[in-house]
Amino acid sequence: MKSFEERLERLEEISRMVNQECPLEEALALFEEGVALSRSLEKELEKIERKVEILQNPGGPAGKKPEMDLFADLDEEE
Repeated sequence: MKSFEERLERLEEISRMVNQECPLEEALALFEEGVALSRSLEKELEKIERKVEILQNPGGPAGKKPEMDLFADLDEEE
């Protein structure tokens, strides 16, 4: 899987390409790719936000490391 930054850069590139004149078929393919990228980026951001919230507000005993097993998939490739 590409990094978050690489996928975001590709999404920005697609946005510029769709704004230019291109054949309908190509525009549709770019739009579909952009939607898929947008959804994957949004999903990853939501996971990261939840992880940050847990780290900021562990709610457990002082000095105890928060349980992060729920976020193991952040490091896995899709």
